[in-house]
Amino acid sequence: MKQRSIPAVFMRGGTSKAILFHARDLPADRAAWDALFAAAMGTPDPYGRQLDGMGGGVSSLSKVCVIAPSPRADADVDYTFAQVLIRENHVDYRGNCGNMSSAVGPFAVDEGLVEARGESATVRIHNTNTGKIIHGTFPVEEGRARYDGDLAIPGVGGTGAPVRLDFLRPGGATTGRLLPTGRPMDRLEVPGFGAIEASLVDAANAAVFVRARDLGLSGTELPEELEARPDLLRLLDGIRRQASVLMGIAPDPEAARAISTVPYIGFVSPPAAAPTLSGEPLAASAMDLAARIISNGQPHRALPLTGSLCTAVAARIRGTVVAEMRRDDAAAGPLRLGMPSGVLTVGADVVEEEGAWEARAGSFYRTARRLFDGRVWLPGRAGG
Repeated sequence: MKQRSIPAVFMRGGTSKAILFHARDLPADRAAWDALFAAAMGTPDPYGRQLDGMGGGVSSLSKVCVIAPSPRADADVDYTFAQVLIRENHVDYRGNCGNMSSAVGPFAVDEGLVEARGESATVRIHNTNTGKIIHGTFPVEEGRARYDGDLAIPGVGGTGAPVRLDFLRPGGATTGRLLPTGRPMDRLEVPGFGAIEASLVDAANAAVFVRARDLGLSGTELPEELEARPDLLRLLDGIRRQASVLMGIAPDPEAARAISTVPYIGFVSPPAAAPTLSGEPLAASAMDLAARIISNGQPHRALPLTGSLCTAVAARIRGTVVAEMRRDDAAAGPLRLGMPSGVLTVGADVVEEEGAWEARAGSFYRTARRLFDGRVWLPGRAGG
């Protein structure tokens, strides 16, 4: 079988990894992108490992980012995110990956798309999936991104240079409204389960939140415990699909099945002592609430960054199940989210004006690293 290759860079951004392409190196016809991205990742793979591609068999390692100069006055680069499913031959563009957003600025500087002078750079990123602007600020040296530093983030071994991400006006990224139904809490009817209270919130990416206790859970479960419960994962997906319809993302639950990236489905609980994937115990005093999120059908090993921002925003909105679970004395300042890999701290600026809620900004610190650059090889005429 003949192969062909395309220039590419492989990077880690936060707790995710992705292939990054220049838009100029891809087919002008975007209809050809799906087959190209799937082939590059090794999708579809009935074994779920993506051994014949660059993917890693979990959703956080099966991602593609496309970068181009932006025509917008308020942005330096356009960033298009593609979530490549693993077992199914499907690529989803409906949401953004916040973790990989941390790699976009360094990529843009290193690839000469943005000129950097001095000791730091701020790259203004337009995420085409959501239409939102993100500012990525990071250290530079001699005109290139610095990757060495002292910042450690949960879920990633070692340390790196800090990348500050500021999401500007993240509300309504998927649906156009921070509260898509206009209510902080809704009641969903889930086939085979019955009624459950849920909060449907859209900040950076749309998400639906339920109480862990309403699912018969403690809220401190690790991913492998959830993976061992296919019945629970089916229930969570059922809740997600019902919420998708109510949020106006999909016309019906069956159509919602094909829109895998959004909304996220998460469950929350009050602060509690919990195990972590590293084996280090997490004290209840170290967090303001506990959160678990399912991403593309898989329990996330940390938290999706956009899902974390949505969680923090929801925690600031009176009447949501997330605000209900939040520590009482955490009404202001950065919010500490307890999750499987440790604690993620999120800043969320949320205000209520004349009875309407607005998310003005959200911020995080991440690390990123350029891992490899060269050419990715594709079988046959995939995407050609």
